[in-house]
Amino acid sequence: MSAADDGGNRSLGQLVATATTELSALVHDEIALAKAELRVGAKKAAVGSGAGMAAGVLILFSLPVLSFALAYGMRSWTGLGLAWCFLIVGGIYWLIAGILGLLALRKFKKVKAPKRTMASSKETAAVLGNVKPHPRAGENGGRSAQDVTRSSA
Repeated sequence: MSAADDGGNRSLGQLVATATTELSALVHDEIALAKAELRVGAKKAAVGSGAGMAAGVLILFSLPVLSFALAYGMRSWTGLGLAWCFLIVGGIYWLIAGILGLLALRKFKKVKAPKRTMASSKETAAVLGNVKPHPRAGENGGRSAQDVTRSSA
């Protein structure tokens, strides 16, 4: 016999206990869904952050040494003036940094809000919002400040 079949034979305490258990399970399931969706978004954000940091590290640490080496090497290969060689090398580094920045931006745009969790929470709130109070409920929803129990969590 299922819990729905003997609902007329169960005491008020059993019904409240069942409702509390089911509501607790629902809240735990929604929290688990939110964690799963946020975990996926966090992984994408981490990849985007890694690409952005790689671009920054490339610019900061490789520019001084490689710029001098490449500019002097370009001058000996082409015969251009030293200033032009340094400008060309700087442009190459900016191009590489721009490509890495676009990669980071694309990864950040793929991070989405937890849509399923938000929809499920709204649905739960709508269901709970339509619950009618007990007919005997008086002022303050039939509860006094002493009747409210606090969670230890």
